[in-house]
Formats: sequence, structure tokens, C-alpha cells
Amino acid sequence: MKQILIDKFVVPAAALTEFTKRMNYNRNFIKKLDGFVHDAAYKRTNEAGDPVIVTMAVWGNAGMIEKAKIAVQAEYQRIGFNMVDFITNLGIKIEREFYEELTE
Repeated sequence: MKQILIDKFVVPAAALTEFTKRMNYNRNFIKKLDGFVHDAAYKRTNEAGDPVIVTMAVWGNAGMIEKAKIAVQAEYQRIGFNMVDFITNLGIKIEREFYEELTE
């Protein structure tokens, strides 16, 4: 059964360019991994004027998404990127949830 990872980011307006660069790097990286089906990104502005970005990545099954998480962490280590520091330093708020495809 397909697994979907949905992330919601509230990004301070001043951090949008840096956030977008990182998001695009990640999106391009995961597209090369086994089990990747497709992804999408959406943007709106909240009442405070900050961008709200929602990303969605669809994977073939739960095992594939687990392997993808390991591959992403290995890539972060290879390039010296710390996601927690990145989010904290830019003041980004994140909500992350996993969903299963709803079928009839």
C-alpha cells in the first residue's frame, strides 16, 4: 500500500529563499530513490504574512519510505547538513505526518 509523507512548514518570510533551496535539493534527491512514486509542493501565506509550505511525497510502501529515510540521513551526513539546526536557526515550524493511500 502506498505511503505518503506530508510536511507542513511555516517559514519566516526572510528565510524563504534559503528554505526553498534546501527543499528543492531534497525533492531532487528523493526522486532518485527506489520506491519514489511522485511528489508535490504547495504554498500559501498565513495571516502573519509568513509562507506556509506543504510538501507531499508518495512512496510505494512503508518499507520503501523507511529505506528512503535512511538514504536521506546518509546524504545529510555526507554533505554536513543538520536538519534540526537548519529549522531552529531559521525559525521554521514543521509538522510531519505519514498517511496511507485511501482506497475504496
